[in-house]
Amino acid sequence: MVRPTGTPLAARGLTELPEPTWRLLLGRGLPTFALEGFLPILVFYGVWRIGGLGAGIATSAAAAGLVVLWELRRGLDVALAAASCLFIAIQALVALVAHSATVYLAQPVLVSACWGIAYFASVAIRRPLIGAFARAWYPFPPEFRASETYLREFGMQSVVWGIYCFARSGLRLGVLLAGSVGGFLLVTFATGTPVLIALVLWGVWHARRAFGAA
Repeated sequence: MVRPTGTPLAARGLTELPEPTWRLLLGRGLPTFALEGFLPILVFYGVWRIGGLGAGIATSAAAAGLVVLWELRRGLDVALAAASCLFIAIQALVALVAHSATVYLAQPVLVSACWGIAYFASVAIRRPLIGAFARAWYPFPPEFRASETYLREFGMQSVVWGIYCFARSGLRLGVLLAGSVGGFLLVTFATGTPVLIALVLWGVWHARRAFGAA
């Protein structure tokens, strides 16, 4: 829909944007979710078993970097993309220097806990992180992102994700320190895929409900 000349931008709201159907939201968000969450660790484990630790780390870092670039093209915030690339480089460098698969796998676990802190901090400063990530799922206009409805909904969801990050990080770190890489991968997927999908679907459902009633 083309905005008529002279129509104030603030009056647009969500009326000129695509209908936020389940098909649209999941079609935009799930590919990013799956690639970011599972591709790098699967690549690492497969290449590590075949070509050794160095090859696994390098290949996994390259795969993670490609995912970030793809997300950037789909609307990921530039600052978040830069932070992701910086972490990927640091994670690979530290693991190569330590020459340890445990060190490589432990870093994202600790960073996940840091994300938990970031989720809570973002709510405190009224810049909820889930709201930033939601832009990859739906093209919210700037004026709606500044609304109280948007901040309240994604602030609540950011708190939920923060709790999840803390709980999952503690469990995975405990398994990893016990010395089982295979067990770590099992726990990663057991606490990842089912719970993440449930959280994503709940988040989409709740946001559609909240914004539809606004």
